[in-house]
Amino acid sequence: MFRTALRTVLAHKARLLMTVLAVMLGVAFVSGTLVFTDTLGNAFNKQSAKSYKDVAVSVTTYYADDQETDGKKQEPGLSPKVLDEIGAIDGVASVTPRVEGFAGVADPDGKLIGNGWSNTGTNFAPGENGKDPAYDFTEGTGPTEAGQVALDKDTASRGEYKVGGPVRVATNGPVKEYTLSGIFTTEDGAVNAGGSLVLFDPSVAQKLFLKPGYFQMANVTAAPGASDTKIRGDIESLVPKDAEVQTGKQLADQQAADIERELSGINQMLLAFAAIALFVGIFLISNTFTMLVAQRTKELALLRAVGASRRQVKRSVLAEALIVGLVASTIGFVLGVGLAVGLRSAMGQFGAKVPAGPLMITPVAVAAAFGVGVVITLIAAWLPARRAAKIPPVAAMSSVHAVATMKSLVLRNSIGAVLTLIGAAGIIAGAGVGKDGKLLIGAGAFFSLVGVIVLIPLLSRPVIALVQPLLNRLYGVAGKLAGQNAVRNPRRTGATASALAIGLTLVTGLTTVGVTLGTAIDKATTDNIKADYMITMAGGGGGLDESAVKALGKAPGVTAVSPQRASYLVIDGEDSFASGVTPGDIQQLLALKTETGSLDSLSGDAIAVASDTAKSRGWKTGDTVTVKYEDDKTARLKIGATYEPNEFTSPTLISTDLVGPHEERPHTPEVYVSMDGGATEANELALVDALGDNPAISVADQQDIRNQFGGMINTALNIMYGLLGMALIIAVLGVVNTLAMSVFERQQEIGMLRAIGLDRRRVKRMIRLEAVVISVFGALVGVGLGTFLAWAIGETIRGSIPGYVLVLPWERIGIFLVLAGLVGVLAALWPARSAAKLNMLTAIKTE
Repeated sequence: MFRTALRTVLAHKARLLMTVLAVMLGVAFVSGTLVFTDTLGNAFNKQSAKSYKDVAVSVTTYYADDQETDGKKQEPGLSPKVLDEIGAIDGVASVTPRVEGFAGVADPDGKLIGNGWSNTGTNFAPGENGKDPAYDFTEGTGPTEAGQVALDKDTASRGEYKVGGPVRVATNGPVKEYTLSGIFTTEDGAVNAGGSLVLFDPSVAQKLFLKPGYFQMANVTAAPGASDTKIRGDIESLVPKDAEVQTGKQLADQQAADIERELSGINQMLLAFAAIALFVGIFLISNTFTMLVAQRTKELALLRAVGASRRQVKRSVLAEALIVGLVASTIGFVLGVGLAVGLRSAMGQFGAKVPAGPLMITPVAVAAAFGVGVVITLIAAWLPARRAAKIPPVAAMSSVHAVATMKSLVLRNSIGAVLTLIGAAGIIAGAGVGKDGKLLIGAGAFFSLVGVIVLIPLLSRPVIALVQPLLNRLYGVAGKLAGQNAVRNPRRTGATASALAIGLTLVTGLTTVGVTLGTAIDKATTDNIKADYMITMAGGGGGLDESAVKALGKAPGVTAVSPQRASYLVIDGEDSFASGVTPGDIQQLLALKTETGSLDSLSGDAIAVASDTAKSRGWKTGDTVTVKYEDDKTARLKIGATYEPNEFTSPTLISTDLVGPHEERPHTPEVYVSMDGGATEANELALVDALGDNPAISVADQQDIRNQFGGMINTALNIMYGLLGMALIIAVLGVVNTLAMSVFERQQEIGMLRAIGLDRRRVKRMIRLEAVVISVFGALVGVGLGTFLAWAIGETIRGSIPGYVLVLPWERIGIFLVLAGLVGVLAALWPARSAAKLNMLTAIKTE
């Protein structure tokens, strides 16, 4: 029977090609994902181990301002005295202190090199030999004067900077010009992420990022034979309790775990889409084997007649599936390895520097690829194999294929109805629960999707019957035949449409949620921000310096300017987050709806609080509260106003004049500005000039702000569309496969139609219309289910997004349906051409 199965596969190579492609694509996704993440993980782990190879112990502090701990004044970092004490510990060979923060440089076009969060500045820390152990200089030397800096090699290359030449460096304050003293290579993670690294003289770095005389962290090297663990214990007794002290091995292990965790997220996302692709592929595979079994009814019945048992026939079909699965898995695995190599190269094109390392092809990746490919194929072929085993020997004497019994159809529809009802109930229940109903919705979505797929053959007849009159009127005989052919075999039509339905369910659901979120965010921005511009650090590179705020206030044409300073207060004994703002101006910049009192009171000894906060704390306008600032000083302030909660401000507003004197290093994430004439090119240029043409500072008008928030959603949707494209490609293959098999089965019928006058053009049209009808039917089912899921998901996030109202993206849904029709047309090209080229006399004689 195995030889029979092998011969059958070789005899039906063309028919099984689509199945091989479907399995191959899914396996390529799985194996490519595993090889890609294993390769990256290995490379980054080796880089991490190399980075900490000479580090015995690392000390990190997490405080930036003087504060008290247990009644004792705590220093803002590691002082020279503490560093000397660490250096005097027995077994310590050297101590390399560091202080770091945001620093960026521009490319030749004036744009920031990197993306903000990966633009770092730190100090040059030479040892006794004059070299910094963390950096290898390829040109020049490290900065030894206040007016010098050094750059990593990639940044210097992208910025076209030369040793001895000028470099304008942007921090969160004004841009300053330095002389480039040297260029170095490094294993620093920020640089490998596509960012930049600037080395300053230690005194300059301390002044910029912390406080003169203090460092945030230090790396300790050990003398030969010294115990890292003992050194760590000795250091712990010298530094504050909240300082983190780790051995080099602990650091390397922690970074490796962090890398694995980050890659795990990518891994799971890609594997989820691979699973979707393979799930869609199940329908294609099952459809293929069902049609092959139907076409070989006489052959299988003859095997039964000559003595083959049901079990042997079943094993024969499963053996065919096994061969197909192995071939597809082998090709798919090879393609997956190529995909992993391509993804790694693509990361470099996007500016991410991937450490060198070998391609990691682990036994797990190989086993997963072949296991998934073979198992999926066998599962999909199991039902067709079971049906094949039931073919009676007497069928060998008849050309009539085995048809589905009424009992089997009733059972199928009953199961589908029950699953669909269970799923719908779960989705509705999850939507009713709210933010905690996501698991219920997920489970309900699974049962609903399976139930609808089971019911699709039943749904196909009434739905296609609705469009039958339109087909008859527009396309005549070809349209009538296309509609009849589409419902002739409901199981086959259902299996083909199911693949498209799954893909369109996911695409429609994601699109509806994404568009709804984008609309809500866009409305919130428009309704709440009255300012012409929002000024921030590019790429989230930290807070703006006070000098930037003052410079904006002096820019020509500015009518109102207010920072939104992130402040921390203790009000009546409870921690509170506050926004430090400019009284009088803030009302012109943000749409703050006052409920009681007046925001003008902020200019005095008063604060304003959001109404929900006031209600929960039992406050009302006119009450006096005790406010404790960051420097532990206290004041008695009044509640001057309450306002409607606003997502663009903190629950408490306070004047910068009140909070400013108590903050040593104020943190200002954004500044809002309004100008005469609104947002114009001249006004934007005036602000850029006032900021010293700082490439690290972003000047965004209202449209830019809306794009900033909505752009993230659109980017996420585009990534999802790209990944779901795999499932849709497999769905297209399913339509091609179904039509090709249908044409093969109907050779005699098509020949007869040609003989009685149906010309080639109308034969092609008949096949194309059949494909379009099936494709659009599947798309309609997917759009309906996807919209239902989007509504339910929206109910779980409605409470956390003000102004959330479900928005149906009719234009995109229309595009999806048009694309589904186009899929049908493209999928029908080859089968329609084959049908039209059939020799009518030969076709009529075909059994």
